[in-house]
Amino acid sequence: MSRAHRGLGRVFIPSDKDKAGKRVLCSTWSLEFGVNGKQYREYGFATEAAAKIRLKQRLGETGLGTFVGTQPEKTTVDQLLDGYLADYTINKRKSLDRAHDAVAHLRVAFTGWKASALSSDRIITYIKRRQSTEAANATINRELAALKRSFRLGLRAGLVGKVPYIGLLREDNARQGFFELEHFEAVRRHLPEPLRAVVTFAYITGWRIRSEVLTLRWSQVDFQHGWVRLEPGTTKNKLGRMFPLTPELRAVLEAQRQHTDSLQKSGTIIPYVFHRDGRPIHYFRRSWLTACTLAGCPGRIPHDFRRTAVRNLERAGISRSAAMALVGHKTQSIYNRYAIVAEQDLKDAGEKLATLHQAPVKKGKVTQLRPQ
Repeated sequence: MSRAHRGLGRVFIPSDKDKAGKRVLCSTWSLEFGVNGKQYREYGFATEAAAKIRLKQRLGETGLGTFVGTQPEKTTVDQLLDGYLADYTINKRKSLDRAHDAVAHLRVAFTGWKASALSSDRIITYIKRRQSTEAANATINRELAALKRSFRLGLRAGLVGKVPYIGLLREDNARQGFFELEHFEAVRRHLPEPLRAVVTFAYITGWRIRSEVLTLRWSQVDFQHGWVRLEPGTTKNKLGRMFPLTPELRAVLEAQRQHTDSLQKSGTIIPYVFHRDGRPIHYFRRSWLTACTLAGCPGRIPHDFRRTAVRNLERAGISRSAAMALVGHKTQSIYNRYAIVAEQDLKDAGEKLATLHQAPVKKGKVTQLRPQ
């Protein structure tokens, strides 16, 4: 590039050699510009006007300091998805399996696509295609979130120049299940003995059964000071957590301690609080479904204990900040999703209101409300 064009760049028709070795002009336009002493070229523009528009765009990017090179024009969606999975693996995220599943669906639709060609209308087409397979909105949202995260990681690495708009769908499938005490006791009676302590612990604490209760070790239980702990980095939000040993919770854990000690007399070391004859408990889906059916509570899921614990904390009058710390909700909005009001709670509220309307006060009586 001549010195006269270094600052403003240029558009031109490149030349090539034919089979006879003669120089001939190409049929497309190219552009050339410099950034920090390095020369960049882009090829394949059908018209001079198209090349000038791109050159103007590039010069604007260099002026604003947002130019990231010409690599974004070559980056594929597959490369971005690979980076997304690599980020999940490096950071040891617990939902890696779900991430792989989301990426698998995205690859079916976008393998071979250039990232720069992924526009909003094509994302809408993807959503319609997934809905035609009866995929739930929540499932599609997890896939769209993975795609958005892939682009953001690519933008950070200089692989793309921008992140396309990726809107999420409305989700109306929020679960509303919880256990009244009699329902919980009925389900517990029909569970195998090793699982009864597990669900009792979950009913009281609201901790996640699979990732927080079944993985609990004796080193995390402090009988002397009356606490059970989850260490930082072991929970979903990476925050540590403590729960006081209420009389019911202490009774459950002391019974487990005695059972564990009796098994360890043979020389076997059992680090887990909850186990099947010393072996860790990983899955109990079949036992759970059977117990719920026999108890007359089909359709209930173990995660309902989390909602139940939140509601019980609300009923007990415990402050929101303390309840969130006990159960492990990081934000108020997430906690509010779990603070479900039962029909009996509303009925009790109505009875209290009726009592207020009829109760005497120091200066006369409250006017009783009667139907007209």
